[in-house]
Amino acid sequence: MVQPFRLLIDHQCPQCGAPIVLEETDHLFSCPYCKVKSVLFTSDFFRFMLPHAAPRGKTLAYLPYWRFKAILFSSLQGRIDHRIVDVSHQALLSNYFPISLGLRSQVMKLRFISPETEGYFLKPGLPYKDMVQIVEKRFSKGLPQPIYAQRFIGNTLSQIYAPFYVDGKIHDGVLNRPITSMPPVDFDVMALPGGPPHWQIQFIPALCPACGWDLEGERDSMTLHCRNCSSLWTLAGKKFKKLEFGHVPALSKEVLYLPFYRILAEIKGMELRSYADLVRIANLPKVVQKGMEKRLFHFWSPAFKIRPRDFLRFSITFTLSQPVNEWVPHMPKAEIYPVTLSIHEAVESLKINLAGFMKPPDILSPTLADIQIKAKSLALVYFPFQIQRDEIFHPFFQLRTTRNVLNYARHL
Repeated sequence: MVQPFRLLIDHQCPQCGAPIVLEETDHLFSCPYCKVKSVLFTSDFFRFMLPHAAPRGKTLAYLPYWRFKAILFSSLQGRIDHRIVDVSHQALLSNYFPISLGLRSQVMKLRFISPETEGYFLKPGLPYKDMVQIVEKRFSKGLPQPIYAQRFIGNTLSQIYAPFYVDGKIHDGVLNRPITSMPPVDFDVMALPGGPPHWQIQFIPALCPACGWDLEGERDSMTLHCRNCSSLWTLAGKKFKKLEFGHVPALSKEVLYLPFYRILAEIKGMELRSYADLVRIANLPKVVQKGMEKRLFHFWSPAFKIRPRDFLRFSITFTLSQPVNEWVPHMPKAEIYPVTLSIHEAVESLKINLAGFMKPPDILSPTLADIQIKAKSLALVYFPFQIQRDEIFHPFFQLRTTRNVLNYARHL
């Protein structure tokens, strides 16, 4: 199985200054030297820069590129298509510079941009939403029409700045060679909107807001837990937000707990509030009985990245099963798999989840465009999956995967 490429970032520990190497999916940083734990934070997205090999004395202009990685799900007639998207695209549209970064960001270690970074940083001119539309159009080519709904899930977004300089011709500062023929005589890259950088990455201490104890988690985890006061937290802005959570007790010792979001949603354009509604919309082989109308319907979504077809299978299986509220409100003592899919991405997936189980699809799929889904409340629930060699499975839900697949998916 080929591993997806990962951005590597050279940095320093904010506490002791020790050199460290981060990955683009890292959220929790634990310094191996001073042992301080911190959570990486930025108000929007991270900004990196490529190293340059330009001759000394050259004035460098840094051109921004969007770096976007996600899975594009498309609801089509009778099926759901999924495609892995991994692209870079000019954030400042210009015919004088390459449209993408190519392979350079894959083979070089990047650096965070800070106010102390030297250089002239050009101002992006292509908004994020416009870039997403370009990517969506590109990856939708060849799909049969109509497309009833589309969602990007598991997004990783950043901007990477590439160095250029002008010496008669425009030169790539990474490769130190010209990339164009002679630009117009009046071309002046320094006249383009831009200036010194003003962005700043922040490190927030990984301490429990409730009791001050060290929060625990893996480097790419979206949530951190406190074993002292048995609480679970996710970063919302610059502050930690407490999450409702629990785990379903295991019947055996050899288990791996996988996290799932249980989402209560407000749905407009379709009657789907109760378990009885689910039986009717999914055409389940059941008779609506007394009590089903009072049992609230919840969407379920994996809280971890996994291969596209497995994401759909796990989401739909859990949603159709509607697990009951029998969980223990603290962390399990067995092995726990990290939360690697954000709450926002899980909510974004709900319409695709719905498209996967409503029947008959020929009649209901055209209504997806008019359906609005808004999350009202959310809980994180850990379910025990049995371990048998490399395979991980849940006998009740008839779901299975492997550790290799899970490790691969962490970098999607």
